[in-house]
Amino acid sequence: MAYSTVSQVSVAVPTGNDISIRRSVFKSNIISFGNKSWASNLSFDLKSRNAQKSNQYIVCMSVQQASKSKVGVSPSELENEKEPPLNLFKPKEPYTATIVSVERLVGPKAPGETCHIVIDHGGNVPYWEGQSYGVIPPGENPKKPGSPHNVRLYSIASTRYGDSFDGKTASLCVRRAVYYDPETGKEDPSKSGICSNFLCNSKSGDKVQITGPSGKIMLLPEDNPNANHIMIATGTGVAPFRGYLRRMFMEDVTFKFRGLAWLFLGVANSDSLLYDDEFTKYLEDYPDQFRYDRALSREQKNKGGGKMYVQDKIEEYSDEIFKLLDEGAHIYFCGLRGMMPGIQDTLKRVAEQRGENWDEKLSQLKKNKQWHVEVY
Repeated sequence: MAYSTVSQVSVAVPTGNDISIRRSVFKSNIISFGNKSWASNLSFDLKSRNAQKSNQYIVCMSVQQASKSKVGVSPSELENEKEPPLNLFKPKEPYTATIVSVERLVGPKAPGETCHIVIDHGGNVPYWEGQSYGVIPPGENPKKPGSPHNVRLYSIASTRYGDSFDGKTASLCVRRAVYYDPETGKEDPSKSGICSNFLCNSKSGDKVQITGPSGKIMLLPEDNPNANHIMIATGTGVAPFRGYLRRMFMEDVTFKFRGLAWLFLGVANSDSLLYDDEFTKYLEDYPDQFRYDRALSREQKNKGGGKMYVQDKIEEYSDEIFKLLDEGAHIYFCGLRGMMPGIQDTLKRVAEQRGENWDEKLSQLKKNKQWHVEVY
């Protein structure tokens, strides 16, 4: 973290609407703590990652990130459901939610823009970690005049309690989709992603039509708190894993995680890392339960001298990964569809080097419900 040379006290205070990916600047002479609702006598500004990188502010993470004591959540009834909520709202009758905030997540050297978007659903569209919301952008579908746009699915990047821990919000991790003409090199707005640009351009108070929640393949299995979990993400595919890790390490919930969580995150460069401060803090606070490996394709080289991708990290740690899988670990993949062929090729090659048949091993992993894939 970066600090300015001014005589002020830097503190971290969890508030009812605190969004943990933000950095808060607090100024106060007298600091006292009770529970997670304290922040009444402090003035604060919310600064983006770019401001944090400029070394101009006292920067501090919220208490729930900065200490090992876990955050209380509500309503507790969200822990009682035996089955995940599914398709409570459908495309023909979506729920009208409200945008709480939109924050740029990446630094100035990141290729493209990725935003953290908090949506208030009022507790009316509950979900579980690993599920997705559908979003219907405003306007008319150009391919079906008179009809709304098609639903776009986004993995939810928060736990069922949301970033404010009250069960009323959900967070999305959205990369703005833009198109550049290959001949001119200029952006063509007519071909930009309709939904991602709508979300990234949204302001607090804007309305958004959502459907869902949907999906069961990426649900976090909680029947065995000692189970190990290996998470492979590229870019915004880290969204469900942020939810998993907050549930494992940040929130005081009925799920008492005692296993190992291992995250592999592949992005272009350091400025493209998503939720890095959260993950780094878990690494500091839970070194025996959390591992975190980054693959930065434009900054790191693999053993062959080429760009470093997540499959190269998988190969680097293949002995440990295969051992964990043999012991029953769950493995998850989330991100662009193009990530899977390289990963599958790497796993197959490693298996063959170990004298194993990958097709048979994969079949067994699927049969045991250890294999979880969500790509788009």
